[in-house]
Amino acid sequence: MSNSLPLAGRVTLITGAGRGIGREHALAFARLGSAVVVNDFGGAGDGSGSSHEPAEQVVAEIRAMGGHAVAQFGDVSDPACAHDLVELALNEFGDIHTLVNNAGNLRDKTILNMAVEDFDSVISVHLKGTFLTTQAVGRYWKDAVKEGKAQEPRIVNTTSGSGLFGNFGQGNYSPAKAGIAAFTIVTSLEFAKMGVLANCIAPVAKTRLLGTVGTPVELNEGYDPFNPAYISNAVSWLGGPDCSVTGRAFSVVGGYIGVAECWQIGSTVFNEDGPLTYEMISDRLPKAVADSKPNASPAASHPYSMRG
Repeated sequence: MSNSLPLAGRVTLITGAGRGIGREHALAFARLGSAVVVNDFGGAGDGSGSSHEPAEQVVAEIRAMGGHAVAQFGDVSDPACAHDLVELALNEFGDIHTLVNNAGNLRDKTILNMAVEDFDSVISVHLKGTFLTTQAVGRYWKDAVKEGKAQEPRIVNTTSGSGLFGNFGQGNYSPAKAGIAAFTIVTSLEFAKMGVLANCIAPVAKTRLLGTVGTPVELNEGYDPFNPAYISNAVSWLGGPDCSVTGRAFSVVGGYIGVAECWQIGSTVFNEDGPLTYEMISDRLPKAVADSKPNASPAASHPYSMRG
């Protein structure tokens, strides 16, 4: 591949890259010149089972286009997987420049009907998995950047509208994704001295896990804004040397990117003479809530939900 490509010479590690959005990420990074470590456990949507086939197929596609890729089949919730991913990337390609945390599963249930195992599984794959890979790659970068390696290191995590805004029936997935958004901010602060820029995306797309999303829209012929491939354009920029932002979350769908502005303080109740009493709170807080903006909806924010 040409050295003039924007990601030429870089190495990208992508989790959950065997299907859906993760597969599109792997192909996009490869087209732009990056070598890719394709991680995928190959499980079902709920995380059960395993298969080498999804990751192997993506690697074959990348190699067929003249790119460089290698497969890894570990479970990101296992600390050994993160260690093995770093070792594999270094052994195969000699460096790591970008980490894309995309692996996930779904076990949707209402809170009262959710088994502890369903909560633990989703938290472990999404949140714990993101922590483990970030820690493992970060430990490598700590020394590598001092040696002039790992130029312009980048992290792109995957949160969700469910994590930023909440969603009925996802008492495990929503807090996992909210945790990833907060973890991204902490990573951007702690890794700044290494030159790492860390951001996260909340994608909206038709995937194996999410199925059909959004409402019917009028489109230009042949253009489906919920195609997962369009998410990867934003991720490849955030994961590349041209990225100049850090510590932010972005809602991404089709031809749209929105900068998330979550948990800002709205109306307030204040007693300048001392602490608020029970009676003051009872009298004034309901009005402050009524005067504040409601919790936002991700579907209301992008233009495709407003058509049709």
